[in-house]
Amino acid sequence: MRVGVRKEVKNHEHRVAITPMGVHELVAHGHEVVVQTGAGLGSSTGDEDYVPAGTPVLPDGDAVCRR
Repeated sequence: MRVGVRKEVKNHEHRVAITPMGVHELVAHGHEVVVQTGAGLGSSTGDEDYVPAGTPVLPDGDAVCRR
């Protein structure tokens, strides 16, 4: 399964769809996960937290969708 996580665009919504631990679990079970840069900032989760979990951080939402 492929999972793409984009930045939230809804007003006053700061949560992110998946945490780095969730990414780690999905990747450990053979899934591919990509995250848009800045997706977790509203939840105090930086891009640098996602990379060790096993996902690339892509520059924008279009890149996430293309992947």
